[in-house]
Amino acid sequence: MATIEGPLSKWTNVMKGWQYRWFVLDENTGLLSYYTSKEKMMRGSRRGCVRLKGAIIGIDDEDDSTFTITVDQKTFHFQARDAEERERWIGGLEEAILRHTQPLSKQRESKHIPSTAEFDSKVAETDAYLQLLIDQTKALDEKIEQCDDPAAREKYSVIKVAAETMIESIKQSIVLLQMSKQQIADQAMVENGPLTPPLQAAAGSIAASTTELPPIGPMPNSMATSNGIDVPPHNTTTSHSLPASSGGLEENGISPAVDALLEEEGGDMEQDGSVGAQSHMMSAYSNSDMHVPPRVMPMTSYSSSEDEEFYDAEELERSATEDEPPKAEPVQVIASKDDYFDELYDEVDQEDLGSLEGQGSIVTHLLSQVRIGMDLTKIVLPTFILERRSLLEMFADFFAHPDLFVGIVDFKDPKERMIQVVRWYLSAFHAGRRSDIAKKPYNPIIGETFQCFWDIPNMEPSDEVSDSGPVPWVHKNNLAFIAEQVSHHPPISAFYAEHSGKRISLDGYIWTKSKFLGLSIGVYMIGQAVISVLDHDEEYVLTFPTGYGRSILTVPWIELGGKVGVQCAKTGYYANIEFKTKPFYGGKKHQVAAAIFAPNDKKPICTIDGEWNGVMWAQYNTGRSEKFVDTKSMPIIKKKVKPRTEQGEFESRRLWQDVTKHLKEKNVDKATEFKRKLEQRQREEAKERLEKGLKWETKHFHEQGEHWLHHRPLLKRLQETVTRKSRQNSPEGDSEYDSAS
Repeated sequence: MATIEGPLSKWTNVMKGWQYRWFVLDENTGLLSYYTSKEKMMRGSRRGCVRLKGAIIGIDDEDDSTFTITVDQKTFHFQARDAEERERWIGGLEEAILRHTQPLSKQRESKHIPSTAEFDSKVAETDAYLQLLIDQTKALDEKIEQCDDPAAREKYSVIKVAAETMIESIKQSIVLLQMSKQQIADQAMVENGPLTPPLQAAAGSIAASTTELPPIGPMPNSMATSNGIDVPPHNTTTSHSLPASSGGLEENGISPAVDALLEEEGGDMEQDGSVGAQSHMMSAYSNSDMHVPPRVMPMTSYSSSEDEEFYDAEELERSATEDEPPKAEPVQVIASKDDYFDELYDEVDQEDLGSLEGQGSIVTHLLSQVRIGMDLTKIVLPTFILERRSLLEMFADFFAHPDLFVGIVDFKDPKERMIQVVRWYLSAFHAGRRSDIAKKPYNPIIGETFQCFWDIPNMEPSDEVSDSGPVPWVHKNNLAFIAEQVSHHPPISAFYAEHSGKRISLDGYIWTKSKFLGLSIGVYMIGQAVISVLDHDEEYVLTFPTGYGRSILTVPWIELGGKVGVQCAKTGYYANIEFKTKPFYGGKKHQVAAAIFAPNDKKPICTIDGEWNGVMWAQYNTGRSEKFVDTKSMPIIKKKVKPRTEQGEFESRRLWQDVTKHLKEKNVDKATEFKRKLEQRQREEAKERLEKGLKWETKHFHEQGEHWLHHRPLLKRLQETVTRKSRQNSPEGDSEYDSAS
């Protein structure tokens, strides 16, 4: 389809809000134009336009009708009638963006284009075929997920691994070819000085094939092919390609006549560095109805509303206090005297919020590998955005307040136990964020484990070691924790915690599934956890919210979103919890609301609201209110981990120590090198298992139906103890037990 048209609402500003406009998407020119009505469109009275070359589409899973387009340092906000209508527009926009962002050879003079352009055309063709291969691999991945036959799944997986390897090789080849092409052009410029017209045409075709820029000004920090493969920039500016005399143009590339015209208009217009562009822009500027001939391509996106709210890079910096999270206040961490301090993992650096800018935009890297809605599970993220710990260790921070967790068993009334479960649950998320910047923990490799424990405040220590527990060197009055990466595709982490003295445990698993949303990243935590309170024979089943990495064009920050629940089947008590994402305009960040219900009641016995990383307040149906959780003042109980020298080869801190060491020293190249070694070893081991027909054997967890459970949870071990004692006390049992022994 060459043209798509129809109504959309467009955000203008705070005063005018959303305004109805008639939009026309012309895929041939790569232009999204809008008009005040369909009749005005028929008369050619364009109100504004969005130039789609190099544009980025953004969506938000929390709202199924809105989307954004970011281009020319502006972000346009649109709203469709429903999700289906939005998908129709996004599909057409993505096709237009892909088509016009691809490198195309252009001839700036009417002379024969040198072989450089032919070379570049082949690169563009390769790039297009690469996208087809990526799409086919994605389709194959969906087929694997739907396949129930294990043998067929393995066969498909072999094909997929080969295809992914080929994709990576092609990407690297395109990058090297583009780098070589630019090095040749740079070298020719150095050796030959000012370019002659034929060489100027060749250089022009090279520049046009990688990015479309005005002739004046520096090149961007990076360029990309249609699949977004980053290419190092020229170290020169395109203004060098202009001859010394250019038909009456001044040194800045603007004729005196146009320059005078600009001054007459008050100097409002931005100098694009092109006579044709300036003439066109002045024509548009002087026309009150903003009429633009349909086939004329403007040099930049524009709108007729001078007070329209755009959000460019400079505005984002100026509104840092609004768009970025506040600096985290120091949180008190309680550690015992005999605790081991690990300088690589226990020391948290206070990183400057602007420190990522020198590494380039994260979205630039993502665009080199993904498209809107694509699963990021198998995407290799840049090392500089990694947090210095494994995802398994981050899950352990759910228990940063272990006293709240073990305190569940102290309440005699089932209502109070449910309230305490919710209290612990809502306190569990803030400690997982160690920095103001939303960084990503290491993806655990299959077979990786993490073990730790906590001392419980105000609880007498015990000398009795729980040798049959999940962490054999932990005492009975400690809260023990163990986690294991039980699956690589899909990535599933299983974890288990217990306090044997209090007879309470938690068995859980999370499948992390990431999706690229254009201007943010969504991380879906699929799975559940079950809290077992043995003395009351109760189980509490709870689910997890979705995490969002926001503002990935500037400094990323994290927020939680989605509806989750806590249920106890035996007592009938349940809780509905909603983590609220920040609205497009106004509203507060990190808001959470919860309601706790008694069996068969329609009205809640307790409602809670506030910030999940701040203060939450509770209102009871009796009229009483209280501060429910205050994460700002609650001390974090430091987890205890064995020294790395005493850990097993596949325990998280020892496994990732080389990567962590170099990240701490800010040696990104070395950190990337060690990270790749771990990932390559994992790939080779998976290939070897596949060739030998072997299945991965987990260490501490097993799959039961759709869930993952610990091999020997507290309840199972207690039942075994009762059975063993029963046999020992029985005369017949003695002989059976002895013979079995």
